[in-house]
Amino acid sequence: MRIDWRRRALRLWVMLATRSWRLSRWRYRRHGLELAGRPADRVWYFAYGANMHDGAFRERRGMRPSAWRAGRLQGWRLRFNLEGRPKGRAAPANIEPCAGAEVWGVLYEISRRDMLRLDASEGVPGRRYRPAWIEAEDAQGGSVTAVAYVAEGAAEDGRPSLRYITLLREGARAHGLPAHWLERLDAVEPAG
Repeated sequence: MRIDWRRRALRLWVMLATRSWRLSRWRYRRHGLELAGRPADRVWYFAYGANMHDGAFRERRGMRPSAWRAGRLQGWRLRFNLEGRPKGRAAPANIEPCAGAEVWGVLYEISRRDMLRLDASEGVPGRRYRPAWIEAEDAQGGSVTAVAYVAEGAAEDGRPSLRYITLLREGARAHGLPAHWLERLDAVEPAG
C-alpha cells in the first residue's frame, strides 16, 4: 500500500513539473542541470534502447515526434551495465565513450516539453541517467546535435531481459538500422 502512494505522489509531481516550466527549471537546477529554451522549441533525442520501439516511445511514453531518422554515434559503445528490474535479472542499455566504436539508434525530433515528460519517465533529473548533448550522424551522414541518456554503469555488463532486448531488436528493424547493427543486437544473450 505504501509503494502505491509513493508512485501516485511521483506521478502527481511529474505531471505538475512537466506542466510548469518554472517548476521544472527549479527542479533541474536543484540537480545541477540546466533546462534551456522554451517548451515549444524542437530538439533531437537519440534513442539506443527500448525507446527505439514505437510501443515504448509513442504508446507507453506518449511521445509524438515531428520527425525521426536512423542515426549513429561515433566514438561510443553500447553497454548493458545498469541494474534493472527485477534486480539482478535485467540490465538496461547504456552508452559510454569508446574510441573506434559506434552505436546505432533512432533520432527523434520532439518538443522540449515532450523532453521533460521523457526525462521524467527515465528518472531525469535523478540518480540514474543524465542527459548528454552529443553530435550524432543521420544515415545520410548529416550532423545532428541531440540529447542522449548516459549513466554511470558497472564495470561488467549484465544481460538484458528477453523482453527488453526484443524491444531493441524490433525497434532497430522497424527503423531500418543497418544489418551489422541488427546482427550485434541479435547476438546479445538475454538473461535466463
